[in-house]
Amino acid sequence: MDSGAIRRRLALGLAVLTASGLLAVAAPGQAQAAAPAACPGRKVRTLPFSTGSVLVYKQGGYLCAVTVTKKPGVKRKMSVSVQARGSRPVVDEGRFAYHAGPVMVHAGRRCVWLKGRVGQGSVSSGWILC
Repeated sequence: MDSGAIRRRLALGLAVLTASGLLAVAAPGQAQAAAPAACPGRKVRTLPFSTGSVLVYKQGGYLCAVTVTKKPGVKRKMSVSVQARGSRPVVDEGRFAYHAGPVMVHAGRRCVWLKGRVGQGSVSSGWILC
């Protein structure tokens, strides 16, 4: 194979890789909007409800939560709340298009109460992760 053929094959391979990379970045996906990488740690719980879900992450003694909508892109009233037993709740609420939060508390080994709301749908966990 001569050097011209090798260059053409390398150029074609590079073009295919570039195009596939651009498609992966440019293609909008609900999974990307539904799982923001705003919370550190590992996901320990998902609390689903009719219009969205609350994603709960834990790292060390800290607990982080985000409320995500099932229909991203439309601004609506959303909220997320995390309360460690014996402490006041930490809340983020407002009109958002994708998610409310993240909110983070130091829970240590204490139980936590999580709440989330998107429009008319909501969830309240009760005391969990004790």
